[in-house]
Amino acid sequence: MQKIEDIARKLMLQPHPEGGYFAETYRSEIEIPGSLIGAHGPRNVCTGIHFLIPAGEFSAFHRIKSDEMWHFYSGDPLLVHQLLPDGTYHCHELGSDWNRHRFQAVVPAGAWFASEPDPKHSKAGYSLVGCTVSPGFDFQDFELASADALVEIFPGHEELIRRLCRQEGA
Repeated sequence: MQKIEDIARKLMLQPHPEGGYFAETYRSEIEIPGSLIGAHGPRNVCTGIHFLIPAGEFSAFHRIKSDEMWHFYSGDPLLVHQLLPDGTYHCHELGSDWNRHRFQAVVPAGAWFASEPDPKHSKAGYSLVGCTVSPGFDFQDFELASADALVEIFPGHEELIRRLCRQEGA
């Protein structure tokens, strides 16, 4: 736990509503009309964060109105689960093993996604990644999933959804 506390202090991380800890590291000064992504008000062109998830914890299913690129930095491999509007499930395995993992992955705008340190490969006790969002992240575009509602849309993934959601009904 000391290593996680040291990383959180050094990177000035705060608790994130979906789980884990984050700190914004970049917000473009350039803005675009939010109407381009179905949002109200202007959006920054790009934003970036550091994101840390301790082993045994998760970032709950949610979606945003922008593409989100994930970048692996250190620690245990991270699983990024995504459910696309057409019903397709995909799991990106981010990590440092050139033969098994990817260093980057993109979750497209509108996809439901959740992440967790790979429980089968936990040594460091955390996963440290970065996320770049374009158009830039705004909490107005953030939607945390209800397990019940998501299971209605993706019934074939009920166990995963219920395990990685914080809300039952909505």
